[in-house]
Amino acid sequence: MAHVIALALSDGVPIFELAAPAAIFGTNRSELTTTDWYDLRVCSPANARVDAWFTTTTPYRYDDLIAADTVIVPACHDEALDPPLDLVDAVRSAAERGARVVSLCTGAFVLAAAGLLDGRRATTHWLHAATLADRYPHIEVDPAALYVDEGRVLTSAGKSAGMDLCLHIVRCDYGADVANQVARRLVTPPHREGDQSQYIDPTQPRATHDTLGNVMDWAITHLGEPITVEQLARHGRVSVRTLHRHFNSHAGTNPLDWLNSQRVRRAQQLLETTGLPIEHIASHCGFGTATAFRRQFRRLLDTTPDNYRRTFTTEVVTPTRGDTAPS
Repeated sequence: MAHVIALALSDGVPIFELAAPAAIFGTNRSELTTTDWYDLRVCSPANARVDAWFTTTTPYRYDDLIAADTVIVPACHDEALDPPLDLVDAVRSAAERGARVVSLCTGAFVLAAAGLLDGRRATTHWLHAATLADRYPHIEVDPAALYVDEGRVLTSAGKSAGMDLCLHIVRCDYGADVANQVARRLVTPPHREGDQSQYIDPTQPRATHDTLGNVMDWAITHLGEPITVEQLARHGRVSVRTLHRHFNSHAGTNPLDWLNSQRVRRAQQLLETTGLPIEHIASHCGFGTATAFRRQFRRLLDTTPDNYRRTFTTEVVTPTRGDTAPS
């Protein structure tokens, strides 16, 4: 049975905030051969106005949100006003029933009004982060994060960050390989970390971004090799301290944690698409030992490589003698 996603429209929803999740969740995917894709249901009150361009009606109403497996609330109202009470009530009821609840951009104000963000870390468009924090002081608002995953409650920043969060959801539900294929179809970057900064500080010199990009590109092409932070700094022709500052400012993490996340990401794809032994994958991804691989995999994904493979494998090919991981 397909996973039901309810997309909640309300008066004034920007077209992009509707189109992004619709493109990801509402299009049938030839990438999947063994399971159903999502069942996207667009819900609204009667005659919801979409971004002042046109008026649309939908076959589903807010009451239908309550039965969904996942509820997505896009930017949908003037953040200076209270969100629609019927939408807030429906979202709260869905969460109480056990639905995963997601907000895009200022949709976070709806989740906040429903009490779903109290005591949680959350984000929204950086222009409105201070308003969200002032109005709802019990929320730990992160004004810089692209998106925040708090388990059953997820929030994103504005515009393209919403696509990042939607792809993150696909990755959680179907695995990295399917998410990457969806991203390629959409001609969008396959994955940006949630802690990556929402925007580039214009006061930073261009060379800073070029340096970090070059370091990252080099590291990704050498993941199977032992790499130290000192090597990364030398490749970027900066000091270790400067490299740490660049990573913290633009990737939201330190160089070593970023490197491990890239290695785990490559391992995810190999686990999903090959039958290579764990030891071979560990070596190919630069972990050195299977023990180190399992430790980092569990730290980042809260599961084991074996369990991940069982969950997300589509068609495992048993390797023969001499088989190696794809480059």
